[in-house]
Amino acid sequence: MTSEVFRLSYGDQLIEFILVRRDRKTLAINVHPDQKVEVVAPLTATLESIFEKVHKRAPWVRQQIQYFEQFQPRTPPRVYVAGETYRYLGRQYKLKISRGIQNSVKMQRGQIIVSTTKPQQSDQTRELVREWFLKRAKIKFAERLLISQDRFPDPKQMAPNNLLVRELSHRWGSMTAKRNLVLNRSLIGASTEAIDYVITHELCHIEYLHHGPEFYDLLRRVMPDWETRKAKLERQMA
Repeated sequence: MTSEVFRLSYGDQLIEFILVRRDRKTLAINVHPDQKVEVVAPLTATLESIFEKVHKRAPWVRQQIQYFEQFQPRTPPRVYVAGETYRYLGRQYKLKISRGIQNSVKMQRGQIIVSTTKPQQSDQTRELVREWFLKRAKIKFAERLLISQDRFPDPKQMAPNNLLVRELSHRWGSMTAKRNLVLNRSLIGASTEAIDYVITHELCHIEYLHHGPEFYDLLRRVMPDWETRKAKLERQMA
């Protein structure tokens, strides 16, 4: 898999997109919440044909970018100090830091409480909080995966080979060619309804690798309100 950055002029505007080439038959255009445009194209597709299709979809691309712009500015970078708020399963929790004889993290009464031997060292607090969120993500995503599989007529047929939690730069999840479900660790901040949408979307890729009509027909059958859930995810995680 290779990736390159290209720019395309559309009227008086410039559309920048990341071109990713994969072993596939169709071309897909994705606009992510961070407003990055990703074009996934077959290995054999010519640049001319790719630019032609991106230009044809340019009005839709601009519409999606403008949609995500309304949610800016995004959450500023975390510095892991007391009083910061963190989202977990769609709700906000305030960070509380206290000195303790051992390191621990727990959630209680609307707070994420960090007990640490070095309360003044934000780096240690950062590692404790991130480790806690990662553990919670692995547990909760596994639970929601089983629930999402049950939406399909044959749940066992829609089981991925593995569930992986990773740091993803501009997508919430993916289904790899080896049938591994990869979810963004940051997705733990979204509500369960939004998490279920991402998982169900990716499970549909077990049947259809593309985003063609058949894919969306399947998604709509198993999750009729997927568009509402998608919009909720984008609002929550903006």
